[in-house]
Amino acid sequence: MTTIKVNEQTKTGKAFMAMFEAFFKGVEGIEIVEPTYGQVNEEASIYSSEFIEKVKKAEENIKNGETTTLNPDDIWGSLGLK
Repeated sequence: MTTIKVNEQTKTGKAFMAMFEAFFKGVEGIEIVEPTYGQVNEEASIYSSEFIEKVKKAEENIKNGETTTLNPDDIWGSLGLK
């Protein structure tokens, strides 16, 4: 099996898809498969897995009401770092 990635937003990509459909529509063994979320060819995240876990944990803490309120006049004191 060979995978061809075509950007259908470009002029060349649109032309390729039109040509492909004209020549190969209904031919056995050749099909167009639309990408779905989570496929292997999805672009890699720029964020590390540790950072993603921290963000998810923070979101969960916010949902559970576990937050810290900061005093804008005394931020260090609000964090207990004074």
